[in-house]
Amino acid sequence: MIIQTGKIMKNSRRLFQKKESFFKSIIDQDTNQIVICNLKHEIVYMNPAAIKNYAKRGGEKLIGQNLLDCHNPASKEKIKQVVEWFSSSDKHNIVYTFHNEQQNKDVYMVALRKKGKLIGYYEKHEFRNRETMKPYDLWDSYGM
Repeated sequence: MIIQTGKIMKNSRRLFQKKESFFKSIIDQDTNQIVICNLKHEIVYMNPAAIKNYAKRGGEKLIGQNLLDCHNPASKEKIKQVVEWFSSSDKHNIVYTFHNEQQNKDVYMVALRKKGKLIGYYEKHEFRNRETMKPYDLWDSYGM
């Protein structure tokens, strides 16, 4: 029975790692910046788009830093308020934060949960510009 349990654990671990690779790939391929923070507001992950977008502020060196250090006092309070709201109910998972007129995008804060428990958050950017790529353009757009 112990050997069989060990096999099941190995298979479960392997499946989890496979799924984890898919989720990481989704985040890494997103052309919008994704910055993931834990509940201490520490930046734990930045996708390549975020690293590029925040290059002038340190890019990849921001990982491990406190997100609140990158914001003004009013924004810091709003971020803390939203995280407190996320913590108050597992039904509180997304909040619209602002519209960036210059970039024509809406910005949201999104709760990250594990088994219903809040473990962190990230900022979600939704651009409103019409896509300029041709549908199913497999060659021209990417120089292939």
